[in-house]
Amino acid sequence: MKQKKQHRSTSLTIGIDARLYGPSGRGLGRYIEEVTKRIVALDPTNKYILFLSPRSFNDCHIEQANVQKVIMPQRWYSLAEQLVWPRLIHYYHLDMLHVPHFNAPLICPCPLVITIHDLILTKFPSRRSSTLSPLLYWFKNLAYRIVISRAVKQAKMIITVSEFTKKDIVQQFNVPSEKIKVIYNGLSTTSLSSPYDFKADRDILLRYNIKAPYFLYVGSAYPHKNLEWLVQLFIKWSEEHTGYQLVLVGEHDYFYERLIRFIADLSKGERVGDIICPGFVPDESLATLYRQAAVYVFPSRYEGFGLPPLEAMSYGCPVLASDSSCLPEILGSAAVYFKDNDMESALKAMEKILRNENYRQRFITLGLEQIKKYNWDDCARETLKIYQQVL
Repeated sequence: MKQKKQHRSTSLTIGIDARLYGPSGRGLGRYIEEVTKRIVALDPTNKYILFLSPRSFNDCHIEQANVQKVIMPQRWYSLAEQLVWPRLIHYYHLDMLHVPHFNAPLICPCPLVITIHDLILTKFPSRRSSTLSPLLYWFKNLAYRIVISRAVKQAKMIITVSEFTKKDIVQQFNVPSEKIKVIYNGLSTTSLSSPYDFKADRDILLRYNIKAPYFLYVGSAYPHKNLEWLVQLFIKWSEEHTGYQLVLVGEHDYFYERLIRFIADLSKGERVGDIICPGFVPDESLATLYRQAAVYVFPSRYEGFGLPPLEAMSYGCPVLASDSSCLPEILGSAAVYFKDNDMESALKAMEKILRNENYRQRFITLGLEQIKKYNWDDCARETLKIYQQVL
């Protein structure tokens, strides 16, 4: 016991589940990367154990004397990870563990901090959100509810990314409000200084068969993103407005392939406008797509934070968004809103922003101001304060 006190008097050992660190982890991977690399830089006194997957180990380039990188090959959402966590916590003498997701150890013999980004799986528990069979999906959903319920109860503190999500957590799990801290995500500002080359932009658009003017969406095709509705909205718009394209950017996974089949089925029976699904687009080309778009459309029915429209704003692209979930909170007065899932409301908003250039330019300016509210340095500093509070 005396040895443990001696250990605490010098430095503390903090574990971070960073298995999704880096680009392979998509949005969550970006959050883990941006926050983790800043926290360890801000806190050279304490020791940090970063638990990384074999893939994320290669993406993590943090090299500091107080940081130890450990390969943890167990998959997320697996029984194997639940069995190994208590042993790892004991072996590395962790004084605290931060799991930047709800997927926390069911048995955690040290203080636990979790980050909950959203409650999509409880709000949209649809078989259409999964590639699993009905029976396996039922078991997965049950396991999800057990893990997240256990996580919110045993966590010393819960970090979440919007007041909207905090309210959701309080209502759904009866968690005391003071146990939850809202820390907004950051936004990379590299887009603000990215070079502009008219000829290069034109060549990139040609490469993807994109012609201006076009509506742009960048992101996944999960059901709550509401892209089938967006396709139908564009078809209705195209009945009276010719010459436009709808560009849907995202890696062609199971959900995008299903969306492409939906578009193909529609084309058999009715007129479909020019809809382009270029698949994954690298960042340097994606910058062009943002800059040249007439408007970025975000019809999502549920978000915990809503990073994609902020990214669009950072490239000077005006945003048209659903008024659902956290979006009015995060985008503020810098977006043109339409009623959630209301086609007539969306058509009126599209008409207004595309027929009035002064109105469009106003929202470009507002967007460039709005993004200044979100930066990763503030996010990391506030997260470190939570660590210090728990320890």
